[in-house]
Amino acid sequence: MLDLRQLEALRAVAAEGSVVGAARRLDVSQPTVTHHLAALERHLGARLVERSARGTTLTDLGELLLGRATDVLERLASAEVEVRGLAQHGAVTLRIGTFPTAGATLLPRAVAQVQRETGVRVSLVEAEPAELLDRLATRQLHCALVFGDPQVDLVVVDELVAEPLFDDPFRVVLPADHRYAGLDPLPLSLLADDGWVLAVSPDDPGDLALAAASAAVGFHPRSVLRTDDYDVAFGFVAAGVGVALVPQMALVDRPDVVVRPVAGLDVRRRVHFVTFRDNRPAVVDALGDALRTEVSHRT
Repeated sequence: MLDLRQLEALRAVAAEGSVVGAARRLDVSQPTVTHHLAALERHLGARLVERSARGTTLTDLGELLLGRATDVLERLASAEVEVRGLAQHGAVTLRIGTFPTAGATLLPRAVAQVQRETGVRVSLVEAEPAELLDRLATRQLHCALVFGDPQVDLVVVDELVAEPLFDDPFRVVLPADHRYAGLDPLPLSLLADDGWVLAVSPDDPGDLALAAASAAVGFHPRSVLRTDDYDVAFGFVAAGVGVALVPQMALVDRPDVVVRPVAGLDVRRRVHFVTFRDNRPAVVDALGDALRTEVSHRT
């Protein structure tokens, strides 16, 4: 029967070009490597390595075996990582839900830290908050980043818990040549005649707050485009089609637009980390810690 240590010895010799180097690579003695190679050759009845003054190389049969063995060894290493991940962290694949701006700016460093510490794989789902909460309730996800109105408690089912992470303020984005681009802050009433790039959903917290604030100063925002893609919004603003209210987390540095706070308009969305109250994989808590660290670096 083949011994995995024999295959490891063959792979190490191929990589190092000598038995001495293979022993060093595997952290074993030189006689141990020689023993494994000899046992492998006896088992197969074939010569697998050639020894010379220049080192040790694989024969054609050795190369053939190594090609098959490498796939086996890699699959076993992957299985080992999965089993250890499940035993130590409660999950082989961490299923995370997020909205796009958090997925682009907040999650990457936090996930990278967790993967370095645990080796867990990650599956990411991007969707609106309501869909993410539904997927959590049906256990399609382990956790999710969702946003909501800071003035209203996020409603989740009893088995879930929502932890507020931070508030993300909105700013108005104008074409760089807008007549009021030089004002900082910018009175909302001056934008009464402008068209607005709004969100797809009429229940978007930023748009609801904008509607309330604009009503207080005597106008209703006129929609010229609806999109949830902030890159699209920036493009249309830069082209002079309208202005937009954009969360700070989604802001990008572009020469063709300017970003201004709006006087008298404090619009924010609250970002929550939502997961199960009990019986959640340990790796979810590790991600929560990493997210809190990432947030502390941003504030």
